[in-house]
Amino acid sequence: MEFFTSEGLVKVFYYTALISTTLYILKMFIFAVFGGDTEVHTDFNSSFETDQSFDFLSVQSVLAFLMGTGWMGLTALKTWGLKSLWAALIAIVFGLILMTISAYLMFCVRKLNKRVVKDYTKAIGCVGKAYTKFEPKGIGQIEIEINKQLSIEEAENVSDEIIEAFSPVKVIRYENNKLYIEKE
Repeated sequence: MEFFTSEGLVKVFYYTALISTTLYILKMFIFAVFGGDTEVHTDFNSSFETDQSFDFLSVQSVLAFLMGTGWMGLTALKTWGLKSLWAALIAIVFGLILMTISAYLMFCVRKLNKRVVKDYTKAIGCVGKAYTKFEPKGIGQIEIEINKQLSIEEAENVSDEIIEAFSPVKVIRYENNKLYIEKE
């Protein structure tokens, strides 16, 4: 029952905050020195689909929860003078908020590193615009949206007419890593 007393809870919050903060700083140091991802990923079977880059139960988010719970619990007991139950509830809610923020920030960081693989075959039939002037059977550049990403790609005019810059063009085929276009 000593755990549920105010002094027992102060010790729990203090050591939780101290140990989790030390581990968090150590994790950030390892990340900074060695680079890369220091998370341990596990596979959970669930009935709903989620983006794998949003890891709510990652090492970093759990450490953020423990740090927030420890420091807020200590503050609630020592500085604010709250009773043990209220201090514990406020600490847990604050820890969950920090855990969510940490997981969301890591999700945002991983999205920045995401590589988009373009499927040029999906550009067939799409309309873009000439980025440069195309001579008959000439090569130039077009601006087109591929996989919901606007990009400038090299293309070849298959027609016998000049295509002026900024005029609409249609992709008619994709062969040998090149787009073939005609005037729209």
